[in-house]
Amino acid sequence: MFRTPHSLPNWILGNLSAFSLVVAVATFGASLTPSLMPRDPIIQSLLSGIVSSLGYETALLVRTVWRYMEIPQLSGRLQRAWTISGLVVSAGILIYSLSKAANWQNATREAVGLPPLETGAPLFILAVGSAVFLVLWVVFRLLGILRRRIEALLTRVVPERIGIVVSIALVGWLFWALVDGALIRNAFRAADASFMAADLLLEPDITKPTDPMKSGSADSLVRWDEIGRRGRQFVATAPTAAEISEFSPNQAMEPVRVYVGRLSAETAKQRAQLALDELIRAGGFDRSTLIVTVPTGTGWMDPGAHDTIDFMLGGDVATVAVQYSYLTSFLALLAHPDYGVDQAGALFETIYDYWTKLPKDQRPEFYVHGLSQGAFNSQATIPLLDMLGDPIQGAMWAGSPFFSKYWAEVRDNRNPDSPDWRPTYGNGSLIRVMDQFGGLDGDYTPWGPIRIVFLNYGSDPIVNYTYDSAIFEPAWLSPPRAPDVSPDLKWFPVVTMLQLALDSMFALGVPRFGHDYIAPDYIDAWAAVVRPDGWTKQRADTLKDIFERRSPPR
Repeated sequence: MFRTPHSLPNWILGNLSAFSLVVAVATFGASLTPSLMPRDPIIQSLLSGIVSSLGYETALLVRTVWRYMEIPQLSGRLQRAWTISGLVVSAGILIYSLSKAANWQNATREAVGLPPLETGAPLFILAVGSAVFLVLWVVFRLLGILRRRIEALLTRVVPERIGIVVSIALVGWLFWALVDGALIRNAFRAADASFMAADLLLEPDITKPTDPMKSGSADSLVRWDEIGRRGRQFVATAPTAAEISEFSPNQAMEPVRVYVGRLSAETAKQRAQLALDELIRAGGFDRSTLIVTVPTGTGWMDPGAHDTIDFMLGGDVATVAVQYSYLTSFLALLAHPDYGVDQAGALFETIYDYWTKLPKDQRPEFYVHGLSQGAFNSQATIPLLDMLGDPIQGAMWAGSPFFSKYWAEVRDNRNPDSPDWRPTYGNGSLIRVMDQFGGLDGDYTPWGPIRIVFLNYGSDPIVNYTYDSAIFEPAWLSPPRAPDVSPDLKWFPVVTMLQLALDSMFALGVPRFGHDYIAPDYIDAWAAVVRPDGWTKQRADTLKDIFERRSPPR
């Protein structure tokens, strides 16, 4: 058992370690190496400070276990030589890392077409990262003092070793209880209330529909003030027949868009039933194509995915969605991951059951879609095997999170000669994977009755993240790499996992890289799934030109 030295200088020196310093500086340097997404200096500083702190504390733990096991230690001149060597090595690693930091950071920025960082960025990262490290160092020291105080009290009534184990458990539990109870839960409540308030605001530039067939209109079953901000945006900004006629002059109609907000009904099943009733009222089942889509966490519907299919099919399409959260996808998954799955399952089951009762020669083709968390929720609730007797026609999922059901199956059981970032699966008659560089064409068996396309970018950390990247090098780092992944990206234990986790939180903002999917790639994905009549490369290029001139809202 180690006692806290009485004087502050001795206490500080007792908590310093040359070995730990080397590990901390090494992890600091590793955190500066290229990753999937570019980071602002302040974000990089936070990551570097946290990673170096974790490295330091891990090394201290190793030293503590070494002493506890009473393994011989260096002393005297050897100890001083070891300390001096550690300081020299740490300084060398730090100087080398800072000299390379700009090049490492710019390697990622170059891969996604961004300008280089300013020359002073590495020094800023060092200053802020060091401040973060010091704050965490003090926090860990205070936790250590608390643990030893509890141990001292316990050893009066229990054996010393039991006191050590129990004190560690109590402090760990207390720390997590404070973080989870006082910080995380309250933060989620505050975020939920804030996002809900924003969702209720009626934007002056988005007006209530006057067309009685539109969701939220006076004749609609869904109230305009309950449809949610993202739902109102989705309904009100749908392309008009006049706009669609630019691409399809001979056949253009208003697409049917049905959206039910979280406030529109109490339960997931009630909202799903309301969506079905509204879809029937709006004539959705009279269209040639029906798309059941699951929005992202906030309820956002990507215009790049939905406007494109409306144009492609001349507006002869009905899209239905139901909101399940106000939070962003990341927060929604942490706060209430079951909400999205429950709502997606209820919506699909309700629409599918009604669709199967319609005459097969008079009902629309049925497709499902989801982006990001919407893709995860959709995949979690689509019973492919239960539909074989009366299957839907296909699915198009974009930016599937790494833990998504069917994406994980395709990635983990891909054909051996295909890369992890754009795998081929089986003979390609059921599932194909594409990115912004292609993937739909190849030595495939012709499409079968069900067509599923995954649209994933190689630089998307939400798609590529895995927990075991803390221990094993991810397969997507093996050559050949995706064209949008820097060749300078190296794998480091634990550090790479933390880099990817941070990248996942900042994966938007660079169109056609990371998690920012754009219309031209949606066009190719939808074309492979729905196979519009008379579709050619020239038609595809024309539509892509149209969407390059459009500026969809986010």
